[in-house]
Amino acid sequence: MLEPRGVLPQLRAWLAGHGLMGAALPDDGRLPPEREIAARLGVNRGEVRKALAVLEAEGQVWRHVGKGTFATRAQPAPGVPGRPDIRDLAQDTSPPAAMEARLIVEPELARLAALRATAAQIAELRRLAATARAAPSWAAYEEADFRLHELIAEASGNRLMLEVERLVNGVRRAVVWGHLARRPEGPSADYHSFDEHDAIIAAIASRDRRGAAEAMRRHLESTARALAED
Repeated sequence: MLEPRGVLPQLRAWLAGHGLMGAALPDDGRLPPEREIAARLGVNRGEVRKALAVLEAEGQVWRHVGKGTFATRAQPAPGVPGRPDIRDLAQDTSPPAAMEARLIVEPELARLAALRATAAQIAELRRLAATARAAPSWAAYEEADFRLHELIAEASGNRLMLEVERLVNGVRRAVVWGHLARRPEGPSADYHSFDEHDAIIAAIASRDRRGAAEAMRRHLESTARALAED
């Protein structure tokens, strides 16, 4: 079995046109399902999912709900609209601008999640919040945080808003994280996001739509202040 760290380089090479286990990327740029990629590489689906999340944040792939994952630079499949390149957007987006976009989009997604989230989604949100709190490094925290916010968007039940959030979240991951002051070993035990995540999830679980939106707004405003102080 390949070491997990080898998954990302192999997927990068595949997207660059070098093939993966003898298979070329199809003309429409659509990647196989995660389980098929995992089988080809001899790794578990979790490692593939993590690598694809990195590639999406970099703008090398994008996901279309119900259709699959596509290489950004490839010709879109018939009926699938093109998507802005996150790398291009990130070059023209400042961290404050990324936060402005999040403040417009994410509180409403939290409000909708409080209305529509399933019990399984709420349980997964709690698991991700615990994972973020226990993260031994900033990279591990960032991955859990990224997935937590994406899952809230998924729980909103609005596919169009989910795609908007994925675009905004991808750009913010590219431009915001590098500007936040960090302790070398990772978040401190009293890092502000921990309790803020818990408050958002508690409101969603209680079906408190207004409370979920306000908790998300407070969380994003705290992050915006951290950016301003850096």
